[in-house]
Amino acid sequence: MNSLRQWANGWLSEISYVGSRAKGTAVAGGTDLDIFISLKPDTPYTLEQTYERLLLWSTNQYWLPRRQNVSIGINYLGTKIDLVPGRLQDGFIYYHSLWRRKAHAWTQTAPGIHIPTVRDSGRTREIRAIKAWRQNYALDFPSFYLELSVLDALRGCGWDLERNVQRALGPIADHLETASVADPANTANVVSDELTAAEKRTIARQARRSFDEKSWRLTLW
Repeated sequence: MNSLRQWANGWLSEISYVGSRAKGTAVAGGTDLDIFISLKPDTPYTLEQTYERLLLWSTNQYWLPRRQNVSIGINYLGTKIDLVPGRLQDGFIYYHSLWRRKAHAWTQTAPGIHIPTVRDSGRTREIRAIKAWRQNYALDFPSFYLELSVLDALRGCGWDLERNVQRALGPIADHLETASVADPANTANVVSDELTAAEKRTIARQARRSFDEKSWRLTLW
């Protein structure tokens, strides 16, 4: 944290934990920590420059950084961490602008809205189960996209965990390739666009196979 404050060089608004740990949906084998670096609205760098500066800083700190879409993955003393730099939008508390490297464009996000949307949904057990399933089959299914997909699939359902895991897999198998999933904090940010048609097809096919099986052979533990 001290190193990140030094990197921000007086432009820091706040550093906070976000992602699965903050939402209560973390599972063994995933990213250990997600850290959101909120910079002040008048930070004198573009979003792309901010991303690249953090990447360079992480390299100089020997954190073994790797480029991701909106974050920079690092390894700090054996802990996997995703660093997400964002700039607070002027006049707002939650809304931030951040750089989407793959699209080479900016997007709006609001971790302060994302966290309670998932954490307080009552579906964190089902989400953790589907994340374990994702890791078991080494699927590239971004966590927030997965979380929103599970919430959509279980809207109006009861609280039986076993039944709900099946209920979540069914729509993933049947609708993932065509369903549009939007960020609840910014409907213009279509989270489902993070994956290609081929990537969605791979997930949907495995969901169908798992839905039809009587049991799974887990390889996580």
